[in-house]
Parts: sequence; structure tokens; C-alpha cells
Amino acid sequence: MVKPKKSLGQHFLKDLQIAENIAKLLDIDHSNTDVLEIGPGTGVLTQFILSSNTNSYVIEIDTESVEYLKKNFSVLSDNQRIIEGDFLNYDLEKKFKNNLAIIGNFPYNISSQIFFKILQHKNQVSQVVCMLQKEVAVRIASKEGNKDYGILSVLLQAYYDISYHFTVDEHVFLPPPKVKSGVIKLTRNTVEKLDCDEKLFFRVVKAGFNQRRKTLRNALKEFIKTEAFKAESMLDKRAEQLSVESFILLTQKIQAQDLNKS
Repeated sequence: MVKPKKSLGQHFLKDLQIAENIAKLLDIDHSNTDVLEIGPGTGVLTQFILSSNTNSYVIEIDTESVEYLKKNFSVLSDNQRIIEGDFLNYDLEKKFKNNLAIIGNFPYNISSQIFFKILQHKNQVSQVVCMLQKEVAVRIASKEGNKDYGILSVLLQAYYDISYHFTVDEHVFLPPPKVKSGVIKLTRNTVEKLDCDEKLFFRVVKAGFNQRRKTLRNALKEFIKTEAFKAESMLDKRAEQLSVESFILLTQKIQAQDLNKS
């Protein structure tokens, strides 16, 4: 097996049983859903995805890995389903017309960026199954009141049901990372649009957690326009204490300030 260059903080899985367990978490309607694997490397996970007869694609930025995949996965190569490129800059809507399920061993250094791109395509991406640094996986799946709860927790949970499935030890990777990994699954919920200004919601969540030790009254000063809203009891809390629903309500109250002034 060729050893692809380590890039973007990626560590390549070598345990076949773990790879199979990850692939089994995909639960999709094959008739209207494409599957895209991010960073397949030498195809340890890919082989199990293909065995389920899904309409599968892979996207890989490493040239050596692409050549290996072309030589060893003819079903992908012959059907032009090996995409050489950077997922973060790839036009998903142009390539994929069906619903899209994303799977992969996400590179540690860009996992958050991958999720922000998924959020941009939330109405296309119906499911995500991924392995990433354990502390990031735990953070994404955490609920309010937990110190791990953060920006990605709120933004992703607004649109996806999220479950943490299992932890993966360091020794099953090449090269071994210095931290454990975690496997999570995201399934698109029924929310088509939040009951508030979504762009404002994103700004409020980010501002609240950027100063997470402060109360929201201090962290969200830029959004406080009226004395009435300044007295809002929700502002006595810190960002980690608010559920997704509470952040939506808070965003509604911020919007309402302009209506109340008119």
C-alpha cells in the first residue's frame, strides 16, 4: 500500500473493522442520494462504502492518493467518480443534483471548515458520518450546559440531529496522532428555515461564544439597542447555557428591537 503524504493534519486509518463500522453508519435512500467521501487516502473506508452499492464519489487533494485510487478502484475510475481537488473550494451544487451524504476521516486541521461548508449546503447534505479529533466530535454533539458546547454545537444542531457513536484510539492510524478520534453522525432534521433571521442568528451565536466567560449582556453589546432589551433576563446567562431554541428566541428579541422603536 502506498503511503500518501500527510497533509492538512490527516492521519490515515489502517484498521479495517473500524472502517467497516464507520461505513455501516450510513443510512440513506440509495435511489436519490449520492455519497461523497472526503479524503479517502488509499481507500480503507472507500472499499466498505462501495460494497453497499451506493452511488459513490471520492474527493482527494493528494496526487499520490488519487493515482492509487485510480489503479485500485476501477469502478470509481471508470465512472469518473474520483474528484481530484479541495473539498472546501469544490462546487457541490454543480456536480451533485441528488441529496448528498458525506462521509470520511476528516483532516484534523480543516474539520471545522468542512462543517461550515456543510452548513452552507444544509439543504443538499442530508447526512454526515465522519471521524475527527475526539474533542471536536464531542463538542459538536454536546448539549447546552456543557463546557464543550460551542459555536459548531449550536449551528449544526439547529439543522441536524447529532449522535456520538464511538471513540477510536491513536494506534490504528498512520502516522499515529497524539489524540484520540471520535465518530459522529449528523442527520438533517425537518427544519427548512429557522424562525428568525438566519444570518443574524449565526452572528449572535458566534458573538456569544467568542466571549463565552462573559454574560450575554456583555458579549452581545453590539446587538443591544434599547433599554427594554438591555433588561432582558436571557442576557444574564452565558452562551453555553442557551439551547438552540433559546438562541433562536434571543435572535427574535434582537430583531424586535427595531420594530418596537418604530
